[in-house]
Amino acid sequence: MRKNSVKNIRINGEVQRELAEIIRGELKDPRISPLASVVSVTVAPDLKTCKAYISVLGDEEAQAATMEGLKSASGFIRSALARNLNLRNTPVITFIAEQSIAYGVEMSAKIDEVIAQIPDRSDEELSQED
Repeated sequence: MRKNSVKNIRINGEVQRELAEIIRGELKDPRISPLASVVSVTVAPDLKTCKAYISVLGDEEAQAATMEGLKSASGFIRSALARNLNLRNTPVITFIAEQSIAYGVEMSAKIDEVIAQIPDRSDEELSQED
């Protein structure tokens, strides 16, 4: 199976959906933040390994605790994944911290800050028309 085949893309999507469900609904570890999300998943073509990119909204301490909790629960997550998906092999999951959500929130705040500094043109246009 090629890396970018339709089958591999479908498997990546299914594993991502199931991982999100397992992390949100089945894990009881208090270290795992409720604001953790599975950004993307890359399953190897031989279905032996999987990289799961996890983003945590919060400070670095919450992100580190969440990653530690996920790594310690990887065996449970893998067995739950095997129960929920019908794959020939259940991949070994490697969790990787992703900063995209935090980066997006930070950029959105900066954009709002810049927009707030721009003077409102409608007030200037009204005063010039009078």
